[in-house]
Amino acid sequence: MDSALWLAMLAAAAGTFLLRMLPLLWMQRHLDRRDNQESVESMPIWLRVLGPAMIAAMFGVSVVPATLTFTSWLATLLGGALTLAVWYRTRSLGWPVFAGVAMYGVVEILATLYR
Repeated sequence: MDSALWLAMLAAAAGTFLLRMLPLLWMQRHLDRRDNQESVESMPIWLRVLGPAMIAAMFGVSVVPATLTFTSWLATLLGGALTLAVWYRTRSLGWPVFAGVAMYGVVEILATLYR
């Protein structure tokens, strides 16, 4: 392999490691400081908002299909509807995602078969 490829892989690995390790270390130091201050609030407000904001961003990106065809929109709508229906019935995370992805795949496969 070319040395530039190895350097790129090393940079990507270091970046991935740091993206996970630095917040962990920061939060550990932050919690240790809060323990010494006898504060009720242990997590900063921005950290509580970060998770739902990231989920909303991923949801927004996944709602619009990659190809803007009728089949893709239909598969997305039916998959989303089934996901919501299964979630309403089970109140779990795994089965709704599985059902929605399966519905999306079935609609896409049937559309290619009938073209």
